[in-house]
Amino acid sequence: MTTAAPTPALHRPDGTPLRIAVVDDEQMLTDLLSMALRMEGWEVRTAGSGFEALQLVREFSPDALVLDIMMPDLDGMAVLQRLRQSGDDTPVLFLTAKDAVADRVAGLTAGGDDYVTKPFSLEEVVARLRGLMRRAGSAFASEAEPILRVADLSLNEDSHEVERAGTEIELTATEFELLRYLMRNQRRVVSKAQILDRVWNYDFGGRSSVVELYISYLRKKIDAGRTPLIQTVRGVGYMIKAPQ
Repeated sequence: MTTAAPTPALHRPDGTPLRIAVVDDEQMLTDLLSMALRMEGWEVRTAGSGFEALQLVREFSPDALVLDIMMPDLDGMAVLQRLRQSGDDTPVLFLTAKDAVADRVAGLTAGGDDYVTKPFSLEEVVARLRGLMRRAGSAFASEAEPILRVADLSLNEDSHEVERAGTEIELTATEFELLRYLMRNQRRVVSKAQILDRVWNYDFGGRSSVVELYISYLRKKIDAGRTPLIQTVRGVGYMIKAPQ
């Protein structure tokens, strides 16, 4: 597995968090997307239907709209058409289970800016949104501190160096990505499903046993002979935090 270079945080021109509206009638999907987008530091609001989407856009004034095409009341194409007719040029990223060329062309011709087909990885959606908002001029980058710290553990996202109490720790690429994900969410419990999607980019699936295996690898390298930082929350997932 190859590791991606760290990306700078994006914000509005006035320095406030970017606003993202997510519209899909699948509650689990909107929850997953909201989690991933909030991890970017963005403000997220959701809707479960086309009519709710139109109201949300009016009230929330999002910087980008993640819009499912297939919805029971007013489909994504109709939502987009109404927005464009009203002069709203909010960038739109379509979500669709359809992968035929005709469907892609229809979405872009209707005024959509980009699309991803289901199933997709959360990382891909985040990357597409970053590109959309930068091109639209609604997002600006700020240099993020490349060092993540939890107690005496440090991880450099630029150089991929990991140290605990001044001692360098050698990690594989996958171990590094897993540790980075835990450290970016320190004091927050993350489930095995969330870890699989963010670290392995499985499309909302995969074997949870691989997470358990790599958590054990990390513990041997990070926590062995030291005060444990990686915690198991039984029945929920894992968390990294400084000792009390």
